[in-house]
Amino acid sequence: MAVAEPDVVGEYIGLGLGLGRHIDGMVDAYYGPPALADAVAAEPIEEPRRLVVRCRALLAAIDSDAPFDAGSPGERGTEGTPSRRSWLRAQTLGLLTTARKLAGDPVSYADEVESCYGVRPTRVPEDVLVDAHRRLGEVLPGSGPLAERLVAWREAHAVPVDKLRPAIDSLAEDLRARARALFGLPDGEHVEFELVTDQPWSGFNYYLGGLQSRVAVNTDLPVLSTGLAHLVAHEAYPGHHTEHTRKEVGLVRQRHWVEESIFLVGTPQCLLAEGLADLGLEVVMGRRPEPVIAEHFGPLGIRYDQEVVAAVAEAGEALSAVRQNAAFRLHEDGADPEVVTAEVARWGLLPWDRASKQVEFLTHPTWRAYLTCYIEGLPLCRAFVGGDPARFDRLLSEQLTPAYLLEHMA
Repeated sequence: MAVAEPDVVGEYIGLGLGLGRHIDGMVDAYYGPPALADAVAAEPIEEPRRLVVRCRALLAAIDSDAPFDAGSPGERGTEGTPSRRSWLRAQTLGLLTTARKLAGDPVSYADEVESCYGVRPTRVPEDVLVDAHRRLGEVLPGSGPLAERLVAWREAHAVPVDKLRPAIDSLAEDLRARARALFGLPDGEHVEFELVTDQPWSGFNYYLGGLQSRVAVNTDLPVLSTGLAHLVAHEAYPGHHTEHTRKEVGLVRQRHWVEESIFLVGTPQCLLAEGLADLGLEVVMGRRPEPVIAEHFGPLGIRYDQEVVAAVAEAGEALSAVRQNAAFRLHEDGADPEVVTAEVARWGLLPWDRASKQVEFLTHPTWRAYLTCYIEGLPLCRAFVGGDPARFDRLLSEQLTPAYLLEHMA
């Protein structure tokens, strides 16, 4: 693919790659021009304060209508879509915030999230969580303390290790067919699944470029049938892999918007990526996909109480906010991680090992603010899509920002 030497775009990619030399995991994916990556790798690691200066200069260039690509006018997108310029500005603001933190500037947790991801996090009142507990108590089988009932019920849905790969393959085949029928998939796309350990997340998509993904499923804790379909949809079809491949073909190859060839943690593209990935299962299988999922697990002898799964999912959706409250406790209140783990276990109705895994994620320097992408991304994308697959298709194929979604709700 012949691409003109980028100007604004090249500086954006260079800044992302430069920050990635300081922060392991910040560059989630890169399949852009090798010469840009080689040039960054050949230079000494740049001091954070210098990266701050470069980020500010790039923002000024974007605001001054500088051309994006050397020798061509800046592109503003087409009527009815957010401008490419606004997207790059939002992304660069996230890079500036990361660079400022590296340079030692004081940045509060809420300010970091807002600057990086385009939304401001808020604490969820305890009465919301109390109401979720009440609703769960009404639908969970058995008697006794609620947390013990929920933990026992969840852990009874652990997928035997020898059946995990067949279950993943069965779900992926079905979800791939549904994603292809609704949105189309590029010829030659492929996902390779693998089982891993010793990670702070449950699943991860490593996009390799060339329409290929490697999806890692973490088995540090037993993988539960209650969330396996969501995990496969989130990481592959119609989630991260589908978005990456659609944008590689439509934006990078066809429109030569090379900025899409780098995916950077700490930017608004992450919030929308996680939101659409969390929404994907209900878009392709409906708001209550449990009967279809049960058809995959039945032949494999995997336990899946579909009616209770549906009721628990509906009643307990608000409990996802427990993680956001925990982030505030850690990073705004300065609470001890052990204390916060106990609070996550209490309000999230989790056993200690699963609560500890959540706090591990929240205390990881790369991922501490990223948590908001899961909390705020789903409701934002759901409200924008409004049940219309064509609007979900826009999330998969266009440069959108949280601000745009807020202004153009269905």
